[in-house]
Amino acid sequence: MDKLKIALVQFSPEWEEPANNILNLNKLLENELPKVDAVIFPEMTLTGFTMESGKFAEEMDGSGTQFFMNVSRKYKNHFFAGIIEKDDEDLYNSLVHFDNGLINARYRKIHPFSFVNEQEHYSSSKETVITHINKVKIGLSICYDLRFPELYRAYGKERCEIIINIANWPVTRIDHWKTLLKARAIENQCYIIGVNRVGKDNMAEFNGASAVFDPMGKEVIICTDEEKIFTIEIDLEKTRETRKKFPFLNDITLI
Repeated sequence: MDKLKIALVQFSPEWEEPANNILNLNKLLENELPKVDAVIFPEMTLTGFTMESGKFAEEMDGSGTQFFMNVSRKYKNHFFAGIIEKDDEDLYNSLVHFDNGLINARYRKIHPFSFVNEQEHYSSSKETVITHINKVKIGLSICYDLRFPELYRAYGKERCEIIINIANWPVTRIDHWKTLLKARAIENQCYIIGVNRVGKDNMAEFNGASAVFDPMGKEVIICTDEEKIFTIEIDLEKTRETRKKFPFLNDITLI
């Protein structure tokens, strides 16, 4: 597979209203979703960045998980969404890869955002997660992870062709978001896809700036302010060409 068509869902969730957000997303998908290979939503897609983890955490039979399983089956493609996940006594801020009605992979956030005490409400994982669309290797990450290049370097060493980050990244630090996405793409010579929310919650404002950077760090698309589904086609041959021409990943020695 040389090309992937990706939909970035830049969404403004109603604060802590998952049922309403499911209805709103259903309408958005029905009205705007084109034929694509994958659809990516922001962090904690159905609630916003809530610390009420106990109230909204769910297992496999939860309404949010079932919704994304159903729409991935309906549209017959790959969905990447933010789910507040319950696993026994642990609660996780998770990024789940749904594939045609099934769960293909789940990444649990490694770096809780200590600035707002996220670690007091969510467990921290220690596992990187690489998933696939056909044979395309995709590394998964969430929001604050972006500030820690070691995670992305692990994906680079495994030769991921795409890395996804889903976020609730506020407008006050949006320049950091764009700069870090670009840096992670350059460092690891792969596509970086960052999908952020728009709107407001009870703590911050968001202007989206969902973006894709190519393996040379070139901005492919950046989407500011609008609540909308944006689409982009990724040419995976560019990743292979970049790594062949500039074999920098072969020289990693410290990790």
